[in-house]
Amino acid sequence: MKPKILLTNDDGVTSAGLWAAYEALSAIADVTVVAPATQQSAVGRSISIFEPIRTYEITLNGVPAYSVGGKPTDAVIIGLYSLNLKPDLVVSGVNIGENLSYESIMTSGTVGAALEASNQGVRSIAFSLQVEDQGDKFDDPSRATQKFEETRRIVRDVCERIFEHGFPEDADVINVNIPSRVTGGYEVTRLGEKLFHTGVEKRLDPRGRPYYWIDGPLYADAEEGTDVHAVRKGNVSITPITLDCTAFRAAARLNDIFP
Repeated sequence: MKPKILLTNDDGVTSAGLWAAYEALSAIADVTVVAPATQQSAVGRSISIFEPIRTYEITLNGVPAYSVGGKPTDAVIIGLYSLNLKPDLVVSGVNIGENLSYESIMTSGTVGAALEASNQGVRSIAFSLQVEDQGDKFDDPSRATQKFEETRRIVRDVCERIFEHGFPEDADVINVNIPSRVTGGYEVTRLGEKLFHTGVEKRLDPRGRPYYWIDGPLYADAEEGTDVHAVRKGNVSITPITLDCTAFRAAARLNDIFP
């Protein structure tokens, strides 16, 4: 029997990246698409607890799918507990835009969905594709202009290897970032510290009242061994992530402060 995959994302159920992943995985697994109805980028692991979640069964590209009126975490929870899918693996993505460094994985809805799945007991992989023009992240993801041939190959290969060899015991999520132009191979990495030089741009509306845009350019590079550096040099970055955020090295010092 084929393994079962729950496929979700944060760009929305119509995203070209999501359907590239479906095409890659449907040959090796029974894939069920359960994804947000609309764009949900940068919502992290937020969850809908103050409003109802409406879910509709739809057909896209000739394939049945579930459109969830909520966040990526909501889609995972609906898939696991309402649709009762019982997947062997949750795959989140392919996100249009890279999710690199501490900074990005804490805000990424793509990684957030993967973390939620793992927290609910199903190991997960998040896939993201680097964009050369950061403006592409804000365009309609259903009309993404990226070429997905290489991305589909990598998504399938990574998942096949995990099915064959098993999920690493000490990881909860595998975060995979694919360069826009792959010139190298796979590189197992650690998280970089930052992806953006954070800034704020102040503007005035027609009535003279201020409003703000959070912005900032990308870091040019990062240290050897980080996910940021790997993608910058054309390698596919594979980063193991754990749900446990405990800072164990700080415990001794805290024991001194709070004896």
